[in-house]
Amino acid sequence: MCVIALTGVLTLTLTEDTLQKILLPLVSLAAGTLLGSAFFHMLPEGLILYGNSDGFFIWVLAGFSVFFALEELLHSHNCRRTDLPCREPLGYLVLLGDGLHNLIGGLSIGALFIADIQLGIMAWLAAAAHELPQELGDFAVLIHSGWTKRKALLLNLASGMTFLVGGMIALAVSGTMDISFLVPFAAGNFIYIGASGLIPIVRKHENLSVNTVNFCLFITGITIMLLIRILFT
Repeated sequence: MCVIALTGVLTLTLTEDTLQKILLPLVSLAAGTLLGSAFFHMLPEGLILYGNSDGFFIWVLAGFSVFFALEELLHSHNCRRTDLPCREPLGYLVLLGDGLHNLIGGLSIGALFIADIQLGIMAWLAAAAHELPQELGDFAVLIHSGWTKRKALLLNLASGMTFLVGGMIALAVSGTMDISFLVPFAAGNFIYIGASGLIPIVRKHENLSVNTVNFCLFITGITIMLLIRILFT
């Protein structure tokens, strides 16, 4: 996951037009995999581990709400991708937002690996599908904001390393405390990112053929997660 932070350098070899053409399909696919992972893998496993109680659903909503608050405070997804004047002064805030996002993600996915390795792998695949277009967009924003390529690459990598820190924290505390609550919490994270962070980016395109392709890729992401559940559980 940390290495994915380096994929942003690929934007330097692409024209702006090409970058925009591949970003929306990737975002659509990522939205589908995130929601599919949450509904087909994380929520069912969380119900087994945590139990069907009010507490379970409170943690799902807590995971949703934490990422909503993070997006609101640090102007992450939509602001920095669609409004250059908005994102120019937010280079460090973008990195801070991603760092916090990755730390929480590392905690959540680390807990999923501890609960069930297969569940952890599925969650990681979905998260990686989301991170790839995000990192491409982030790196492009930092370059457009006037940062040097070296500075943008190194600091974006440092932001990505917090995912590893979160995973190590989850591993360290798993023997001393019950971290099963992080499974529904992570599901809430994924539902928010997929439904509120990614879908709004792709759903307002004026071209019907582009919208159709994006929707098909969204369904493809969901289908992939469903097939994995059917075939490997």
